[in-house]
Amino acid sequence: MNFPIASTILDTLSPPHVAHIISPYPYTYATMGLPRIPAAYAWAREFTGRPLLDMAQGTPGAPPPGELLEAMARAASDPAYAFRYGDNGGERVLRGALAREMQRIYGTGDVKEEDVAITAGCNMAFFASVVCLAQRGEEVIIPVPWYFNHHMTLTMLGITPIALAALPEDGFVPSVEAAERLITDKTRAIVLVTPNNPTGAIYPPATLKAFFELAQRRNIALILDETYRDFIDSPPHALFSDMDWRSTLIHLFSFSKSYALPGTRLGAVVASPSFLSHLNKALDTIQICPPRSVQIALASLISSSPSVLHTFIASTSSSLKLRHASFREVMQRRGWTLGAGGDGGYFAFVRHPFARGVTGVEVCEWLARTKGVVMLPATFFGFGAELDGERWIRASVAGVPDERIEELDSALRDAEQHFAGQDRSRVGVHSNWE
Repeated sequence: MNFPIASTILDTLSPPHVAHIISPYPYTYATMGLPRIPAAYAWAREFTGRPLLDMAQGTPGAPPPGELLEAMARAASDPAYAFRYGDNGGERVLRGALAREMQRIYGTGDVKEEDVAITAGCNMAFFASVVCLAQRGEEVIIPVPWYFNHHMTLTMLGITPIALAALPEDGFVPSVEAAERLITDKTRAIVLVTPNNPTGAIYPPATLKAFFELAQRRNIALILDETYRDFIDSPPHALFSDMDWRSTLIHLFSFSKSYALPGTRLGAVVASPSFLSHLNKALDTIQICPPRSVQIALASLISSSPSVLHTFIASTSSSLKLRHASFREVMQRRGWTLGAGGDGGYFAFVRHPFARGVTGVEVCEWLARTKGVVMLPATFFGFGAELDGERWIRASVAGVPDERIEELDSALRDAEQHFAGQDRSRVGVHSNWE
């Protein structure tokens, strides 16, 4: 190239570059420079059997309900929607429908249409929100292990991510007291994800209330990403019952998981209308308008046939719980430690039982290459050696057929034989995220 690349892009790991990983396996170097999930699939290309047991990515395990697909087809062929720009902040009918859904889910009437903006995916919801809150040199607190796209966004914008340790002994739920000690005059927001990606931990309502009160007291924003909220049995929290929630809370949501629509790219921001007026300025430069056909389709079903979607979500939630139970049984049988997950959401965070010198990267690489089992090591999520992170692994159970969970048993049994008695402390896998 005859032109330079911005330093903020160069400083952002496209996560994570595997080039900094030292491995005993020579084929690792074929994955240099790949992002996290593609790096794991590059390992799996060494596996000659098929199909893979893919537990790497948070992909829905079933397609959307037929009624939703039919509504999307109708909207996609309607010239009124398919070929024209829509509202910058999303279709009014969907904003209203989502507000009513939130009133049902959270048990409060204090979420209104004017509090909702629709975005082209939840990643865009986060990106646009952060652009409005902080600028280069300022700080945002995020728990570690973190969702890597959140970390990427902050570093790409020149905003300093401040790591708040979420520890195994606390069930990977971050401490409010520890967060308060991290706040400086440069802090602009705290970011929480619950149910969590990557750990699967569900933050208790009391913890969320305490974080809300901390943010409110210190005049910073609380960004609450609740992408997986529909897969837990009780209201996630009561923050929307606080008459002053709009002063502090920025709620993010993704339609990808609840409605099995990851490829359509649809998310939402729920916040005060005054904040949304600034958010829409940012959205105007990066989305113009979110995809229209799927908005119209969802709004029509949420309004006219909510039972179709509620039944689908309930079925998905039930399937996830059964899959988590099967996964937990296999892990316990093979002596792995379940640190979090299993109660809702897509993910579980597990610690392998091998010697401390054997890292999660080595285990994931070996499982992918030799057994076709694809999972992600915790170091991909910023969880380093100082927190015993090198032994932890993220598994997504969402897209795995129930009948294949049991296949893990034989793969992990073979891993026990392979790693038994090995000391990799001198040739271990190290991450510059540590």
